[in-house]
Amino acid sequence: MDISSRRVDPEILDAIDPADPRAMRSRRDLQRVHRALRTVSILSQAVERIRLARPPRSILELGGGDATLLLRFARALQPRWQHVSLTVLDNQDVVRAETSAAYRSLGWDLQLVRQDALQWAVQPDSPHYDLCITNLFLHHFDGAALQSLLRATARHCDALIACEPRRSTLAMLGSKAIGLLGTNSITRQDAVTSVIAGFTGRELTRNWPADLQGWSCEEYSAFPFVHCFTAARSSDSSAAAPL
Repeated sequence: MDISSRRVDPEILDAIDPADPRAMRSRRDLQRVHRALRTVSILSQAVERIRLARPPRSILELGGGDATLLLRFARALQPRWQHVSLTVLDNQDVVRAETSAAYRSLGWDLQLVRQDALQWAVQPDSPHYDLCITNLFLHHFDGAALQSLLRATARHCDALIACEPRRSTLAMLGSKAIGLLGTNSITRQDAVTSVIAGFTGRELTRNWPADLQGWSCEEYSAFPFVHCFTAARSSDSSAAAPL
């Protein structure tokens, strides 16, 4: 299978009813996948790399799904990050009541926004956030749509951490072996589709708005399967600069 260039195809989980038992099973599969990928550890390392001036008080997660990954991340950061306002933006409402309660027990304020990310990207009046986090999300977009999302992130946030599928032979082999985690057919097929749509090299950096000043971007592999992109606004750069 040729993975020399990106190809973005629809994924099954995005198209079926979120209440479908197969979709519910696939979301549980993704929780196991994130543990296998060590996503929480990768996010924690990315936080260290961007060197935030202070712990964030407001976080936006784009395409946050059931919000369980960021819950594990929040627990890992206790007690350093406290009283955080987390906004999870997703076009499906799949966050369980017990997940919301778990955030409250940590002192985090969870806000759910059901909206398409591309609609959010063109809103001029979105709130401003200290940090944006995305996980296995940006690879759903290509061309102008991807560029619009990244520009909107720069407009509304002071930093971005993105963990995406890495488009590599090793990652492709891993996606084809994902059934070893006990995943269902949807998760198995979507895993291969995700790797084909994944990133390598500096592909996300090339889609970052080239006209922006005062940002530092980094793109790197989190071995063996994850591709990371971070962007952070310098402390002396105005958050209100026109974009």
